[in-house]
Amino acid sequence: MSEKTVLITGGAGFIGSHLCRRMLNEGNRVICLDNFFTGRESNISELRKNPKFSVINHDVELPYSFYADEIFNLACPASPPHYQRNPVSTYKTSIFGAIHALDLANKWNAKVFQASTSEVYGDPLVHPQPETYWGHVNTIGIRSCYDEGKRGAETLFMDYHRQFNTRIKIVRIFNTYGPMMNKNDGRVVSNFIVQALRGEDITIYGNGQQTRSFCYVDDLVEGFCRLMNTGDDITGPVNLGNPGEFTMLELAEKVLRLTGSKSKLVFKDLPQDDPKQRKPDITKAGEVLGWQPRIPLEEGLKHTIEYFKKEI
Repeated sequence: MSEKTVLITGGAGFIGSHLCRRMLNEGNRVICLDNFFTGRESNISELRKNPKFSVINHDVELPYSFYADEIFNLACPASPPHYQRNPVSTYKTSIFGAIHALDLANKWNAKVFQASTSEVYGDPLVHPQPETYWGHVNTIGIRSCYDEGKRGAETLFMDYHRQFNTRIKIVRIFNTYGPMMNKNDGRVVSNFIVQALRGEDITIYGNGQQTRSFCYVDDLVEGFCRLMNTGDDITGPVNLGNPGEFTMLELAEKVLRLTGSKSKLVFKDLPQDDPKQRKPDITKAGEVLGWQPRIPLEEGLKHTIEYFKKEI
């Protein structure tokens, strides 16, 4: 396989750092572009030893210019506490970040990949969610900076493709977890594991019956690579996630059992616009990519718990 130059925006983030590692392992040159708003140096510190790896501290709201054969646009805060901390910047990151990635792709005739999200479906009225579903999204809620930013980015990708023949790929990421998660990111898997390991109360929002589907990060990255390696006629969007569906109470019980924690469950009000159900229809990923997740939730949780034991 010939060496490629791969640009990964948000490369120091949770998913981005796993993708950087995968691309390096395949023998590519990797440029990690990150402003470290939520990305962490610890996620990529060992990768710096590789002479094919370079790190550029840059905010994708501003233009940039590097040669690349492939561009993975992952830059954006992805957990509610982080993207709500500076909602205007979150929206600008999605929109300007998409424009700058697309313009660079056009300059070099590179493939460009957009990491979109299941949040484009909002609080869905269709279950499970196929790519043909247009969503049920509040445009003016506290989650809108992220939801609508990602929807706008998808619009830009498709319009660049139609107008300029830009070589695009779009995935919609459902809940993903694994090592390199930030223990303070506010996502449910990291919250539960950290609280359990510390012996703190496990915080359940609402009655705990809302559902999510949890995909282990290695499975997700495999899906990224398979989509990027398809021909130019395959643009997406493609759902990537694990269709196993669990309530928040079921997840909490698994974490308590696997950690051996004696933590108690406490219940708080459900946040505004929090989806009641979230489960991907991955039929398209199976047909187009031959992809399906391989790591069951319990196995993935064990790996993630071991990582957090070292972290805290």
